[in-house]
Amino acid sequence: MSHGTSVPEARLLRRTALAAGLQSALAVAITVGVLCGVSVLMVLRSQEAEQSTMLTTTVERTDDVTDPPAGVWLAIERGGRLDIGPGLPPGALDRGAIAATEADGASRTSDISVQHGEYRTLTQRRGDEVVQAVLDLRPAHVERGRLLKALLVTGTVGLVLAAAAGVWSGRRALVPLATALSLQRRFVADAGHELRTPLTLLSTRAQLLQRHAANTPLKSEVDELVSDTRQLTDILEDLLLAADPRQDHPHERVDLTSVVRDAVSAARPAATEQGVDLDLADSAPAPVAGAAVALRRAVTALLDNALRHARSSVTIAVHPSAKHVTLTVTDDGPGIDPAIMPTLFARFASGPAEVTGRRRYGLGLALVSEITARHGGTVSAQNAPTGGAVLRLTLPTGADQR
Repeated sequence: MSHGTSVPEARLLRRTALAAGLQSALAVAITVGVLCGVSVLMVLRSQEAEQSTMLTTTVERTDDVTDPPAGVWLAIERGGRLDIGPGLPPGALDRGAIAATEADGASRTSDISVQHGEYRTLTQRRGDEVVQAVLDLRPAHVERGRLLKALLVTGTVGLVLAAAAGVWSGRRALVPLATALSLQRRFVADAGHELRTPLTLLSTRAQLLQRHAANTPLKSEVDELVSDTRQLTDILEDLLLAADPRQDHPHERVDLTSVVRDAVSAARPAATEQGVDLDLADSAPAPVAGAAVALRRAVTALLDNALRHARSSVTIAVHPSAKHVTLTVTDDGPGIDPAIMPTLFARFASGPAEVTGRRRYGLGLALVSEITARHGGTVSAQNAPTGGAVLRLTLPTGADQR
């Protein structure tokens, strides 16, 4: 375990390295399997060619049943008399092929399996006689078995070595990445710890101010200030959770309509200051499976993006269905530059607003895309026919997770 890497991260590193090793072994197994198949096929074809050549040569050039090559027996039928070479295994002779070739003159090849072995025969007419050569296939089978055994041994050794090399190289390749991720998580954790203290103080002071303003005209504004400090704390916790991929993100039943309503309420002061009208269409409850704080961040980012580019109005609507809930945010701004549409939800993507007067984009929509992906949903954008932009966020209801 390297310095700066925690025990859980070391375990994750080992699992990842093992997975890399198994993937390497799988790749080698496929490669070895293909090569073995090709090798065996080539050997089989070579053996068949040699066997065919030996049988043909024996039939055409051997005149005496006692003089065939080793491993080959000869039978010659002349005028109804059948001469059989010495030592021919019982059952290896194909008498039917001899009779058929004598009748029609056609050459025949056949394979015969008996209890003590396998044989291949070639039967041909040669002048006024019929000749049949019988070849013992056992040497070919022995050679094939040796080849398969050698391929199996070398393939197994190759798989083991490939797996070991994959684990070793994968671990070496992942160590710098794991160290960098560890430093990143440590920075996020330290930053979160440092931010908690001022947020706690801010929340405490806001609550004290709330008590003093209980019977004053500032009560509603102070109440909203207390609510905002709580939301900041929740957002910080959600950011810390999102930064650690080892943690499971908690999901609960969240009413997206209620989340949108709260986000719109928080955005109204900014909208009023900019002279933009926020219009939230009436919607029925729209439950989804997710984290309320993260969804609030996504909705807030969509509203912020719309307010920065709207001329006079932003329309928000929630459309629940059996399997999905769709949130649409429509503004009457200049619309989306087609040139940046493909990278609209990428980090740091932006349009040349200072040149064209069109909208600009930074991290907001990228965060919306990441949060949506964590919830198993999708986000898209398009230009409205009447002008302005329409951003659409779709989330699964998660009804099967209840």
